[in-house]
Amino acid sequence: MTRHTADTDTQETLGSPKRRRLLAGAGALGGALAADLARAAPASMAAQPAPKNAGEGAMVTDAPTTGASLQDRHPFYGVRQQGITTPRPASGMVASFDVLASDRAGLERLFRTLTERIAFLTQGGPVPRIDPNYPPPDSGILGPVITPDALTVTVSVGESLFDERFGLAAHRPRHLARMTSFPNDALIERMCHGDLVLQFCAHTPDTNIHALRDIVKNTPDLLMLRWKQEGTVPTVRAVAGQRPGSARNLLGFHDGTANPDSRDAGLMDRMVWVGPEDGEPAWATHGSYQAVRIIRMFVERWDRTPLQEQESIFGRRKASGAPMDGKHEFDVPDYSQDPKGKTTPLDSHIRLADDRTPESRRHLILRRPFNYSNGVAKNGQMDMGLLFIVYQANLAEGFIAVQSKLDGEPLEEYIKPVGGGYFFVLPGVQREGEFLGQTLLQA
Repeated sequence: MTRHTADTDTQETLGSPKRRRLLAGAGALGGALAADLARAAPASMAAQPAPKNAGEGAMVTDAPTTGASLQDRHPFYGVRQQGITTPRPASGMVASFDVLASDRAGLERLFRTLTERIAFLTQGGPVPRIDPNYPPPDSGILGPVITPDALTVTVSVGESLFDERFGLAAHRPRHLARMTSFPNDALIERMCHGDLVLQFCAHTPDTNIHALRDIVKNTPDLLMLRWKQEGTVPTVRAVAGQRPGSARNLLGFHDGTANPDSRDAGLMDRMVWVGPEDGEPAWATHGSYQAVRIIRMFVERWDRTPLQEQESIFGRRKASGAPMDGKHEFDVPDYSQDPKGKTTPLDSHIRLADDRTPESRRHLILRRPFNYSNGVAKNGQMDMGLLFIVYQANLAEGFIAVQSKLDGEPLEEYIKPVGGGYFFVLPGVQREGEFLGQTLLQA
């Protein structure tokens, strides 16, 4: 079969030191004003309980259901950040930044500002009024009162933050490294890596865009946007007493069927959250490793591929999502009865990723993907695919191990990873007055 590659894009050099210095200088005055506005906004509404329809009790990759409310909210304060085991809403976005701060004081100011803004944005409230001779404190796209809309903003840091700028090299998480290419990758530099990454999740895309613009406005001398990718998940009609099933990706298959149970706190402690026993720096306890991959899908060619071949490539029935030896989506395949792969091919996606042996249980990851569509590529094909986001307590034993098993799979003829990176999710903020990244800076 002919291997298809993504159309090449112009390589760009982003965030040169000279440009960073110019932006930092130009933004100093704006940064002072932004800090004043951040302090003027309510810090949190953490005492307000999340409504029952905010998705509690659902699995991360269950398809979002109709009936969501703009008043749905998730608590900001906690040992761990929201947006990981929190049920996934219909809209998501990942934004990567270069940090412009030049010293520890500037980095702390950045973390404090992020904490203040995220605490407000995720809980909602009225926009403060100021002298109209100054720029408005808010973009206004959500109106004069910000609705929480189930927004979560998850803050992660990249390995480049642990360079000589802030004296953090000795405190870098053990497995945090710059993402390198796998054999089927065609990584575009301007769509990879970053000092700091924000994952936005909400019912509606406008809420994510509003939150991104708010943070950019309030950190003009501290952050420079490097790349971003928006995504969505199709909603389904809610049926009382019936699990909605996993959402479908743009190849038409259910995505996340075999995701571990995000409601199982003990399982999440072992496979997602870093603990004191994991050999990581003490500050990293209650954090998690995040792998982000922007995966281009060649949908035109896929749509001309016979259904039987599509199902053999995935190892599942397209309509139901059931494994080849099952009837329903969540049936567990029994590979012991199919050692030669006559029913489920040995090189099918689900069998390579998890062959259901005790060894494969060591490599479980928690998926949180979104579909994306970016218009038309230079070759006239649709530029669309998967914003693939996964979490694990050990990056090497998680995503990297699973992806290594998938190298050379038949699905590679239809996909091409083009961007993303590896990051570490900071521990949560437990109470008002503390800030994201505090344990790291005090290490």
